Amino acid sequence: MPETGPEPPLFEAVSTPPRSLRPLALAVLAVLCVGWPLVGGVVFMLIGAWPVVPFLGLESALVLFGVMLHHRWSGRAWEVISIGPARLSVRWRDGRGRQDEAVLDPYWVHVELCDRRGLTLVQRDRRVPVGRFLSAEEKADLAAALRQALAAYRQPVFDNPQLRAP
Repeated sequence: MPETGPEPPLFEAVSTPPRSLRPLALAVLAVLCVGWPLVGGVVFMLIGAWPVVPFLGLESALVLFGVMLHHRWSGRAWEVISIGPARLSVRWRDGRGRQDEAVLDPYWVHVELCDRRGLTLVQRDRRVPVGRFLSAEEKADLAAALRQALAAYRQPVFDNPQLRAP
């Protein structure tokens, strides 16, 4: 008897935070953050306000460091929603590397989308928020796709060769 691997998921959605800052834009931002203290430092030196110069450079360095750190952390975050043969799992990781997983029974889960709470998977008293990185339109699309996938899971199509017409 040949061994089969794990069954592929019936539905899978992967979301990541938007990262609009491309490498070229990050380089331009770095040049601006370095160029401003240089130009501003010369101006302040000419008017005799030399004690301002170190603070101007420190402030710009902190801003650039914060932007780079946020850019790095947002590249590590993700969320995966998958519906398998007997389970619905929501796995996520934040930018600092913390991971978590929620496992639900797809037969009993329903999808809630509201303005205040966002997109939530509900099973009895358990609520699992999903779509953290998505816009309102993308959340509505994901909610529709999840509802369709759960409906397909609950009403499987069986193909019985004995019941086919001759």
